[in-house]
Amino acid sequence: MAATSGEQIAGKEGILSLVKTKLEPMIEVGTLYLNKAKDEINSYCSGMEAWQIVLYTLGLTLVVVWLYRFLFDHELGLFERIQKSFFKNVRHLPIIGTKIKQEIEKTCNNVENFSFKLEPGQTYVTNLPYTGLSESKLLQLINDKYETMEGADWTCGKVSGTVYNGNAELTSLITKVYGQYAWANPLHPDVFPGVRKMEAEVVAMTCKMFNGGPEACGTMTSGGTESILMACRVYRHIAYERGVKYPEILAPKSVHSAFNKAADYFRMKVVLVPLDPVTMKCDVKAMARMINRNTCMLVGSAPQFPHGTLDPIEEMSKLALKHKLPLHVDSCLGGFLVPFMKKAGYHIEPFDFSLPGVTSISADTHKYGFTPKGSSVIMYSNKSLRFKQYYINPDWQGGIYASPAIAGSRAGALIAATWAVMMHYGEQGYVDSTRAIIQTTRHIEAGVRKIPGVYVVGQPDVSVVALGSLDFNVFQLASDLNKRGWNLNSLQFPSCFHICVTIPHTKNGVADVFLKDVQECSEALLSQPRTKADGMAAIYGTAQAIPDRSIVSEAAGAFLDACYKTNYQTVANGVDAK
Repeated sequence: MAATSGEQIAGKEGILSLVKTKLEPMIEVGTLYLNKAKDEINSYCSGMEAWQIVLYTLGLTLVVVWLYRFLFDHELGLFERIQKSFFKNVRHLPIIGTKIKQEIEKTCNNVENFSFKLEPGQTYVTNLPYTGLSESKLLQLINDKYETMEGADWTCGKVSGTVYNGNAELTSLITKVYGQYAWANPLHPDVFPGVRKMEAEVVAMTCKMFNGGPEACGTMTSGGTESILMACRVYRHIAYERGVKYPEILAPKSVHSAFNKAADYFRMKVVLVPLDPVTMKCDVKAMARMINRNTCMLVGSAPQFPHGTLDPIEEMSKLALKHKLPLHVDSCLGGFLVPFMKKAGYHIEPFDFSLPGVTSISADTHKYGFTPKGSSVIMYSNKSLRFKQYYINPDWQGGIYASPAIAGSRAGALIAATWAVMMHYGEQGYVDSTRAIIQTTRHIEAGVRKIPGVYVVGQPDVSVVALGSLDFNVFQLASDLNKRGWNLNSLQFPSCFHICVTIPHTKNGVADVFLKDVQECSEALLSQPRTKADGMAAIYGTAQAIPDRSIVSEAAGAFLDACYKTNYQTVANGVDAK
């Protein structure tokens, strides 16, 4: 039987009486301590003048605010700042600092000698020719002195990634279209309306590939890095609007370094989520525990670059919806593979806009889309997100300035060539290329698993196979393969290297040659596992063991410097540079 209103009132009064009985002793104790603290403060301040009390209060407030900012209100974590400060001070010690500098210079010289050798008699042009070269002389110079410079031969299928197609017929088509639109610039859509239409169609076709709804939209960019930067900028704006000072990007450890670059550019912070040590997939449970009020976006890869693993995007989507956070899927590497895998006969977990939590996707057309380098697409689930990507200045003296992404002027020829390749290949063409690439990748993976001394890192879902070893220096294996003409990508944490399978690798016999070379080089290293590493293997292996990562950064910066070194010569290859 239901209780009467009188009984309900009596019940409530009883509960209130019980709560009061329990709380009264606690209130009395709290009041006692407050009165004691008040008496202590009054005693301390007795005899002080008003200005002293105000000054001390202000000083204490400033100290508390500084301490809070030092501990919590900073784009870098406390441990990271302490670590950087420690290594910075250590490097100021005379003996240690000098030794580190010498070792960095030695490493940089080794890198330069290993990577940037010139043929005898070759020098650099550093001044404009006094008289411009004719077309025939210019082409002769390119063919004789530049095109012939020795590098890795990608045409035979021994280079990881880099050139994703290279078909002569496709190259001819790209060249023709590029030449037709060489002067086009989409910054002026009224002057080049055809290019504007092409860009809109490239974005629309790509959104459809990723199951975008009626509101799905995006823009083209210069590559995967810019696409990722744009997404991070959008979500930074949203975080700012809700009062977050240092927005945090929550992403798996395997995520592309472009997210760190975005954080560096946009005053954000990347918080790395652990991976499953077996599959190398993002640990979504750990991601859920790491979400806080500063988190501005979640990130997953489809697939990730190092090991070719597809993160559990479906679980991430549910997590994003639960916490009302945006989810970006980085599909820059596999953007023109994963949408076609089902039609090519391969299973793949959900990863695109069909998942309600996915709010943006980056996909590179210039990889497995086989378009010229310098093109990518950033997509959003709705137009309000894309609007936050735009840069608009309504007050410039030169007029109202608006651009969709980082660049102002852009190469319309790249847009036209991208459109042309996508139209030329069509859905069936991409399905066929996907089938060939995945089939070759699975063949390589199965073969590597049979080779003693090496193992497959993670769970290759798409087009990448990473190799590690517990028996010898795996970077030496990569170096030995390099001597056989292979150009592979070295990775770290854990030490390994990978081969990114492209169309040239699908040629008859190429994958079998790779497996044969891996087996023979592994057998040689197993017989002498303590072989001293040489060349880039020694450099890369040493780099991982250095706790002060600023040293590694300096060495990497020196490598970039070496890319621009010209030895300050004024005459090259017989060109008059007076």
